[in-house]
Amino acid sequence: MGNTDTREELLHIALEIFATKGYHATKISDIVKQAGVAQGTFYWHFKSKEEIAKEIIDKGKENLLAAIHQGYRQTFALTDDMIQSTTALMKRIFTFAQENRNLMTFLLVKGQGADPEIREAIEEALISVEQAFKKNIQRATELGMLNSSHNTDLQATMLTSLVLGTLSKWLFGPKHDLNYVPKFSVDEMTEELVHFEFFGLIGQRRN
Repeated sequence: MGNTDTREELLHIALEIFATKGYHATKISDIVKQAGVAQGTFYWHFKSKEEIAKEIIDKGKENLLAAIHQGYRQTFALTDDMIQSTTALMKRIFTFAQENRNLMTFLLVKGQGADPEIREAIEEALISVEQAFKKNIQRATELGMLNSSHNTDLQATMLTSLVLGTLSKWLFGPKHDLNYVPKFSVDEMTEELVHFEFFGLIGQRRN
């Protein structure tokens, strides 16, 4: 196994253990044992448990942001197209979360009780998600697709809370059960979420 492969394997295994045991309960010896490498190999790639955790968070953030940035508008669109493109965006986010359940467990559940440095890294990642949504909203406003009198900061905060809150309940249930099996498909969740985002509780305009 080459150096790059070993590094990626350590990242993969560390995330799996962080998601299962939590950051505090995970030891470097747990990671190297499961990876089948010597402890010195770990330290060749990472200075500490904190460093590998931060790299996991950074990589996860980059992937989430890449999905959100695909929703950045280039040209004006009518409401129907906005709904269609937003649905595609949310499907990418929910599919990513489903395929990267360990990452979402670490970001949304297990990492919340970690050391201050790790919690701060997670908070910064989630703030970056909110800023990415804000950028998309601002762009749609510039194109005349959204009302310019609305506060984009508040809109981004509410949208982020809606998406991440729904995502967390969908993946882990109301009790943050890591073995929880989602009751609804990605398509069902994104359809309901986008309809609520655009039309709220009144629920008008359902085709």
